[in-house]
Amino acid sequence: MNYREARAYLLEAGKAGSRPGLETIGELLRRLGNPQDKLRFIHVAGTNGKGSLIAYLAAVLKEAGYRTGSYTSPAVFSYRERYQVNGEYISEEVFARQLSAAAEAGESMRRDGQTGPTCFELETAAAFLYFLEQGCELVVLEAGMGGLLDATNIIKTTVLEVLVSISLDHMDFLGSTLGEIARQKAGIIKPGTRVVSAAQEPEAEVVIREIAAAQHSALQVVESASLRRRDSALGAQSFDYKQWKNVRIQLAGAYQFKNAALALEGIEALRALGYEITDAQALKGMYEAVWRGRFTQILARPTVILDGAHNEAAAVELRRSLELYFSGRELYYIMAVFKDKEYRDIIALTAPLARHIIAVETPGNPRALPAEELREAIAEVQPSVESAVSIREAVQRLLVRVAPDAVIVIFGSLSVLGEAEQAVREVSEELRADHAFL
Repeated sequence: MNYREARAYLLEAGKAGSRPGLETIGELLRRLGNPQDKLRFIHVAGTNGKGSLIAYLAAVLKEAGYRTGSYTSPAVFSYRERYQVNGEYISEEVFARQLSAAAEAGESMRRDGQTGPTCFELETAAAFLYFLEQGCELVVLEAGMGGLLDATNIIKTTVLEVLVSISLDHMDFLGSTLGEIARQKAGIIKPGTRVVSAAQEPEAEVVIREIAAAQHSALQVVESASLRRRDSALGAQSFDYKQWKNVRIQLAGAYQFKNAALALEGIEALRALGYEITDAQALKGMYEAVWRGRFTQILARPTVILDGAHNEAAAVELRRSLELYFSGRELYYIMAVFKDKEYRDIIALTAPLARHIIAVETPGNPRALPAEELREAIAEVQPSVESAVSIREAVQRLLVRVAPDAVIVIFGSLSVLGEAEQAVREVSEELRADHAFL
């Protein structure tokens, strides 16, 4: 298969949906020689903040001289961004080769009368093959959904587990209470390992502590009282945490202080395991970490922000960030959501801050809430709302309409951010060419 054929193969496999459990991925990897057993992992689970946390740890490990792989989902701007080694995306040629190997193993399972792998299981197997071929010394691995029964949990060679903030999400699959969801997420904890966790709600923390104790794993939870913000500006934030002073980060968002503190706890845990990371390397890596799509500014005048907030907890953090950075400025939203998310809660938290909102539909996804239904839901909270047939049309309307010092925030679904970035770039260039945009 070439790259296009490999992607088409995955799209076809994806029609079968997800299937939690480790039996199929285990057999698939056995037929591939169990590449995961020859790697070492930092396993990351939780609800909000996984991508940023992975960006911090991967950047620090790279700076410390470790060849580091990272596996994340979903793709936001480029499919290949999900597979990285030292910050470089997998090439189309290499991806096609590794996916072909995983697909052939999956087809052999079907020929033998067994259940074939899901799309995510194929992707995960291809990732293990890639990281092994690349000689990665550590792989920072994001759980796809949950943890306990997620395909990534087939690994046995974890050196560190990291649990980011846990909140209500994927309740159809993971449980209806925070405790049930935390039990699934904390299912990545292996016996005798080190675990670091964000500060959690009590219902989640008690479950994490219970599982860590049962596995005889050392648990360290972020100490919120030891976290002190110094400066907050887009692209230039700094904070103190415990003995770490004036830690500088480029990632924006009020929530990044908590994510960064968790990363520092992870660095301390890795040091305790014998990984050599100097303070200077850690500080430089933290500053150089990049994670697009999390309160990312893509245009200056007007300010355009992309944010992946797509659940209630993330909406709370988005609102805090908007109040922190843009107090007193006019806010305009472009929103797209999935119908199986708590979009009414997201609207209730964020819509009151906006002067005007345009509702759009996430393109090409059967889970997308139609734009007109989203407009009607928003109108119950913010009457100044309209709908648009596309992201590009919404961007066009606002860039022509708003003042240069206004702020446009595009959020509600990770799936819309790639198209939104392209639309903002193209429309702003067209308007400049027409001398109608400054």
